[in-house]
Amino acid sequence: MFDIITIGNDVLKEKATLISDIDDNIINLINEMTEILEKKNGVGLAAPQIGEKKRIFITKVPGDILRVFINPEIIQTSQELETYEEGCLSIPGVWANVVRPSAIIIQAYDIKGKIFKIEVDGVLSRVIQHELDHLNGILFTDRLNDKQREKVLKIYDRKNNPK
Repeated sequence: MFDIITIGNDVLKEKATLISDIDDNIINLINEMTEILEKKNGVGLAAPQIGEKKRIFITKVPGDILRVFINPEIIQTSQELETYEEGCLSIPGVWANVVRPSAIIIQAYDIKGKIFKIEVDGVLSRVIQHELDHLNGILFTDRLNDKQREKVLKIYDRKNNPK
């Protein structure tokens, strides 16, 4: 069983590699990620968060189905931006307001290797953008200004490394 990697681990800052073949190993990874996501009550999980530098993430936002994104790519973003509070399983116990495009069009492969394209907005758009950032070595704290980032990281440190 994999465990979620937390901030400070170099894997979270590295770019994930493309998946060339959706084989049994990838299927097993998706199943493992799904179990972890459900156990942690999360809405999204990227492979790098469990130490796998592969371009894959899953989402399960309330009221929606479990979605699998393999080699995802955002092909269009809205001009309209939206601020929303985000948290992360890799930075437990802290949240901050992050500005992102309110809607996107994303293209990816599904678990059967079939390419798909969807247009999303709202919470699903936010979660997809957050998880795709993980595939590029970006954490939500990287999207904050220096003062906000410092504040969030101090809170994280206080909560997770008590003296």
